[in-house]
Amino acid sequence: MKSFIIEGVESERLLFRKLTQHDFEAWLPFFYDEASTKYLSAFEGTHEERCQSWIDRMNWRYDNDNGLMALIDKTSGVLVGQCGLLKQTVDDVDEIEIGYHLLPNYRRMGYASEAAIFCKHFAFDNHLTDTVISLIHTENNPSMAVARKNGMQLEKQTVYNTIKANVFRVDKHSNTD
Repeated sequence: MKSFIIEGVESERLLFRKLTQHDFEAWLPFFYDEASTKYLSAFEGTHEERCQSWIDRMNWRYDNDNGLMALIDKTSGVLVGQCGLLKQTVDDVDEIEIGYHLLPNYRRMGYASEAAIFCKHFAFDNHLTDTVISLIHTENNPSMAVARKNGMQLEKQTVYNTIKANVFRVDKHSNTD
């Protein structure tokens, strides 16, 4: 079984590593920001409970060879967000998704696009898959902009975990960057 964990690598500005319990305080502001969480279906409870559930979920994913990696700014050493490859089943088809989330203070700085493009190249260059998707809530315009910067095109709309989502896709044969 192939591992989709992107660990111990770096892009121009970012280091990729697993999210750990030590990241709890740094990741907690994500759950205090309504713009961060309004498109998430799972993770109920207090902000602290949701943060802990998130970290637990990522560790479960790591044990199953996929998951979002902590993105560390190489200059400051600060956690700015998460990005990685996720195994998903969408409309009864197994897919590899590039998922990304940034902390509120680090949006609109190009980190999401940089990380998502890096993940796409990682998946294609390591022959993990010939196609990747991003599942994005139909109202999440900033995430759709990141998908487009990643060379993805809207393929369809679906319902995923009770949420109306756009499926953006790029395959390695149509990838132009």
